[in-house]
Amino acid sequence: MDLSKTDSYDYTLASWQIASYPANPKDSSKLLVYNRTTKKITHTIFKNILDFIPNNSAFILNDTKVIKARIFGYKSSGGKIELLLNKPLKNNIYSVYIKGKVKVKTILLFDNELSANVIDLLDDGSRLVKFYIKGSEIDFVTLIKILNSIAHVPLPPYLNRKDNKEDEDLYQSLFAKNNGAVAAPTASLHFTPQLFKKLQSLYKSAYITLHVGAGTFKSVDVQNIKEHKMHSEYYKISKEAKELIDSKTPIVAVGTTVARTIEYYVRESKVDGECDLFLNPYNKPIRVNHLLTNFHLPKSTLIMLVSSFLDLETTMMIYKEAIKNKYRFYSYGDAMLII
Repeated sequence: MDLSKTDSYDYTLASWQIASYPANPKDSSKLLVYNRTTKKITHTIFKNILDFIPNNSAFILNDTKVIKARIFGYKSSGGKIELLLNKPLKNNIYSVYIKGKVKVKTILLFDNELSANVIDLLDDGSRLVKFYIKGSEIDFVTLIKILNSIAHVPLPPYLNRKDNKEDEDLYQSLFAKNNGAVAAPTASLHFTPQLFKKLQSLYKSAYITLHVGAGTFKSVDVQNIKEHKMHSEYYKISKEAKELIDSKTPIVAVGTTVARTIEYYVRESKVDGECDLFLNPYNKPIRVNHLLTNFHLPKSTLIMLVSSFLDLETTMMIYKEAIKNKYRFYSYGDAMLII
């Protein structure tokens, strides 16, 4: 297998193995545990995860909160549009994605007297806009309040269904706190209150915030992964998380977002900013010891990240094993623990 070739990270998945809804209860999802020392795969359920975590480890989790980021409206000229908020920038400017043709100065109209003005069209397909209420520019806090009333949960496109009321809870972690993500840190979705309480009683834990952007679903469209330009996402590391990272305590990263944030910090020594780290077999982790994650899209930066913790051949072998054992894939799917 050629580590540099995007096609090396490809696999075939039957559509029925793409989970449309999470397991119920959430901790009844399947869990594949891979031990890098013994090279052994164990098939279990998520409820048993703590049986596999070394006693002296600590958990770091992402407390970002998914916002209702998808809104439907009209151009002032009358055509329908769909807008997906990506992230706030400076001076009340927002990075968004828009379905429907727009130009600079196009006015977009939404419910509750919300409007947006397109101020730039970027080469990566994103657009820059400002939002207004009754002609007055609004900030992020105000925008979130309005979106909570009129917008939709931004479910990933591969779920192939509309969001519903249940998704407001299902597509959110137990510890979601800081508004800003437009996709969930999905490794966190498997915890039930009872299981998470047990985790906290047995292990140290701390939080980082990384606001997952729409770029997490961006495909790798170059043939050589070394040429891929990684998207950036805002992050902030809490004092407690920094202390754990700076210590020698073995760390369990709950999700790829946590792994990337920790690894960016140990390289750059910054507790907040924009993380654009691309972990892959050519850029391996140097601090995270164990990784909890879901099963990711083929040829994605996320499966390449998993390959940075293992190796490409092992990663593809594990994915083949998961498919054979009827695991459910992607955001609402089953989980994998690498120890």
